[in-house]
Amino acid sequence: MRKFFSMIIGTMLLASCMDMELLPNDKTVEEDFWQSKSDVSQMVNGAYNQFANAEVVKRLIIWGDFRSDEMIATTTEIASTNATRVALSQIEEVAIETTNTFAEWASIYSVINYCNIVLEKAGNVCSIDPNYTDGDYQTDRSQMLALRALCYFYLVRTFRDVPYTNVAYLNSTQDMVIKQLPPTEVLQHCINDLEEASKNALSSQLTGWKAKGYITLDAINSMLADIYLWRGSVTHNVSDYQAAIAYADKVIDAKKNAQVVMPGGESKLSNLTSIGSECYRDLYGEFTNLNGGSEESIFELQFNSNRTNEAVCQLYNKYKDNNSGVGFLSASKKMGAAIGSSQTANDVKVPFAKAKDYRYWNSTYAVKTDVVDGYPIRKMVAQSNYTSLKDAAPEKGEPVMGRTYANYAQNFIIYRLADVMLMKAEAMVAMTSDAALESTETTEDAVAAKNAALLQLRQAFNLVWEVNTRSLDESAWASDSLRWNAYKEKDKMETLVLQERQRELCYEGKRWFDLLRYNYRHQDTPCQYHVMMVDQNGQYMKSYDNFLQIIQSRYSEGNAAARTNKMKEEPRLYLPVPHRDILTAREWLHQNPMYQDEFSE
Repeated sequence: MRKFFSMIIGTMLLASCMDMELLPNDKTVEEDFWQSKSDVSQMVNGAYNQFANAEVVKRLIIWGDFRSDEMIATTTEIASTNATRVALSQIEEVAIETTNTFAEWASIYSVINYCNIVLEKAGNVCSIDPNYTDGDYQTDRSQMLALRALCYFYLVRTFRDVPYTNVAYLNSTQDMVIKQLPPTEVLQHCINDLEEASKNALSSQLTGWKAKGYITLDAINSMLADIYLWRGSVTHNVSDYQAAIAYADKVIDAKKNAQVVMPGGESKLSNLTSIGSECYRDLYGEFTNLNGGSEESIFELQFNSNRTNEAVCQLYNKYKDNNSGVGFLSASKKMGAAIGSSQTANDVKVPFAKAKDYRYWNSTYAVKTDVVDGYPIRKMVAQSNYTSLKDAAPEKGEPVMGRTYANYAQNFIIYRLADVMLMKAEAMVAMTSDAALESTETTEDAVAAKNAALLQLRQAFNLVWEVNTRSLDESAWASDSLRWNAYKEKDKMETLVLQERQRELCYEGKRWFDLLRYNYRHQDTPCQYHVMMVDQNGQYMKSYDNFLQIIQSRYSEGNAAARTNKMKEEPRLYLPVPHRDILTAREWLHQNPMYQDEFSE
């Protein structure tokens, strides 16, 4: 029998050893390895370290951001034959080959296998090492269940129909036939694992780097809110939106109760701990990394002087070495659009419209002359933040771009409070009744329903207002803050949330998934997410055409019409199944119908 996972997991797990050398000679899968608490800790930390591997982080950025309207591939200074540039160009031109390096899931399945090995082996250590208690095991189990669920959530949003296993792959001779499941089944497994993980989750009151570097109860609730929001958008199920709100509230309440005053004084807003010029420093600054993460952060991939964040370095600033002048990715021109550009409530083309929004200054560098590659990215690259605003946008070279190639101890945030607040706002808007808002009836019930719908929109607006206002210079709070009267309609509020998520979370691997949720919500009928894209006979199960108004924002320049037309059908939203896995397991894997594999018999 062909060994499918010897390709997608075995190669990564047994050959590379993930820079940790945690599996030399398969020792960690032998019984004599699992003898002590330290053995378990080594493997748990190995799972986290593999998730922070450069190949994983690159994919989180490419899958979640580069496919969106926030980024374009850099072409100047990088050879046209460079393998990464070629792969990015294929994605940009909607001409992705099944051999594209970013259409690979092996590094994510490697993390999943780490989790599965711990889940399978760690329980027996309790009876061997008295220092490894049942409580230790339950918290380790919680983290591995949650990390595995997070990995599958990324895979579903990127590939749609994915192989699912909760069985450990222990050696390269092991036969495992693992078939693809439709997304709804995989997401339900994720939800079940996260709910189980929450029962013995680590407290969010940990100190130091572990509070953000390990998956705590706040992180689990953030994942659940995210998954329910995604599933609700796809299935149009109100109960999923309600669940997303409930889990988001758990995170918001926990953060509010545990607020710590950050340097610079107490926040003037109810949920967020830093305001104005402090935000960049507190979320991404050197001080924050040394202490494991911002107080607003929930789960971060940890880096330090011994482990550089190679992915951010190469993608955002120095693609090859310290002499590199560019990263593989640049911000699109819309992200550096001039402050004051005309913008209406429903316009999604220009994310920033306020000169006193610190996010505009601290996220993207601008240049004075037109450039092919858009604008250099500043977030997570510059080592200092703007503490005062200028008349012109920050140019590359100021204030700090002299960061050395090796000096990238920049944590990568997976979840933070503002993200969860905006998830809640999105869910509240999505479940607001159009009929109630548009009703002109004067009966008591109709008026009550309309008032309730308006109240729900207002509560969503308040969350967006707080995230937006805290990023403004305080001198602008009275004049530049959002005004409720402009957003009393559902479509305007939905667009506002989408805009605010882009302003707040740009370059953090979120935007493409935000656009997909918007696309799914704007389908007349829910997506058939409980079935796979290809039936048992290999026939494409066509569902609907995409909502191109939002998809085409990614393809607004160059050969835009042709590229947008390729995005018409749902399967184009997803990457192809890796060619090498189709080649190895054609009997039980199906390819995304928008892509073709070539075989040599």
